[in-house]
Amino acid sequence: MPVVPKRLPMPAQDPMERRKNFNEVALGFNEELAVAEAKRCLKCKDNKCREGCPVEVDIQEMIGHAAEGDFAGAIASIKSTNSLPAICGRVCPQEEQCEKLCLMGKKHEPVAVGRIERFCADWELAHGVKLPECAPPNGIKMAIVGSGPAGLTCAGDLARLGYDVTIFEALHAPGGVLIYGIPEFRLPKRVVMAEVENIKKMGAKLLLDVVVGRTISLEELFADGFEAMFLGTGAGLPKFMDIPGENLCGVYSANEFLTRTNLMKAYLFPGWDTPIKCGKRVAVVGGGNVAMDSVRCSLRLGADEGHIVYRRSEAEMPARLEELHHAKEEGVIFDLLTNPVRVIGDDNGWVKGLECIRMELGEPDESGRRRPVDVPGSNFVIDVDTVVMALGTSPNPLLSRTTPGLNMTKWGGIIIDEETGMSSRPGIFAGGDAVTGAATVILAMGAGKKAAAGMHKYVQAKRGL
Repeated sequence: MPVVPKRLPMPAQDPMERRKNFNEVALGFNEELAVAEAKRCLKCKDNKCREGCPVEVDIQEMIGHAAEGDFAGAIASIKSTNSLPAICGRVCPQEEQCEKLCLMGKKHEPVAVGRIERFCADWELAHGVKLPECAPPNGIKMAIVGSGPAGLTCAGDLARLGYDVTIFEALHAPGGVLIYGIPEFRLPKRVVMAEVENIKKMGAKLLLDVVVGRTISLEELFADGFEAMFLGTGAGLPKFMDIPGENLCGVYSANEFLTRTNLMKAYLFPGWDTPIKCGKRVAVVGGGNVAMDSVRCSLRLGADEGHIVYRRSEAEMPARLEELHHAKEEGVIFDLLTNPVRVIGDDNGWVKGLECIRMELGEPDESGRRRPVDVPGSNFVIDVDTVVMALGTSPNPLLSRTTPGLNMTKWGGIIIDEETGMSSRPGIFAGGDAVTGAATVILAMGAGKKAAAGMHKYVQAKRGL
């Protein structure tokens, strides 16, 4: 029986060294590793892996090029449907998408699709980017509100079709959650900026510091000649537990903690004069990727201890296994089956502890995970001086309040047609976290892609083309 080659590990920084810096943890494949991993592909007839990709990359074709050392062909294949390959190769949860359907993974470990994709994208960035072909300009104006993964993908696809695309970004830097939410050690800012520049080189214009809904309304955009628009405004409104002490100094939402660290470059202090107050003992409440990002940032910002406080067990954690593994390697302390009931403050109003209660798992709830139940009388205190609430986010209500006729869910998501991405207002499309609530980068990109196709069809029909 032939020996099946094992999946190749990703080279990475030493855990005890990387917890002291914000340099990228995963170092990436070299050419030899990329080719060797690509050759593990079985070239199965079903090409199931493509079905698992929200942006429809022909993964088998890409891997076939990489296996031959044709990295130019591989990246061209990726970019035929994906405008942000260097980003996807780093933060896409491939284990739940393409790799989950990999035939090799049925009996062995799946082909490391994401690692090959990242190598091909980085190879192109190093050897010169070749832009995808775009149709001749058609003069039809399209507006993109938000420059996160959904907005950038939508802009890239519309630019390829020849549309006059303008991206409106509320912040002073483009990228959305890619730049303010995901830490430098997982997704370097230079990578995001390179991808944004490529979208601009395809013809898309980018306007920063424009808060659509305040600086300009959607109605005014229509009046300015934009024939359709895409709302990719994300979900930046943080959630809290509503427990005593959450208003104490030293309590952050993960949104604020990560935005100050990433977008405001607190990780470069004192070289960049925007510090963030981070204590020596930090508790992050939550079990998702954002919680892992927050606690790992706290270690790099000088904390001696970083705790994850999560009310369920490790089996129910929504964080990627890779992020969980990296956090453990870096010495993060996991307080599982533990739920905060009160933040304790000192006489000056600063955090000095987190009172928690032990939990046990009961019957499954609506999410399919076992419901955590309090263990009476099990209260205890974790000595911490900083608390970060990483409990999820919801969409900002600004656009819904300033746009008549835009139907929303009870929790603030924009209601859209699932096939086209169009909202209740003709010509207004939406996708990503603004529709679903906080989700993954690749799902947001898939929504942006679907909306671009819907916008193209809508405008063409409106003009009788």
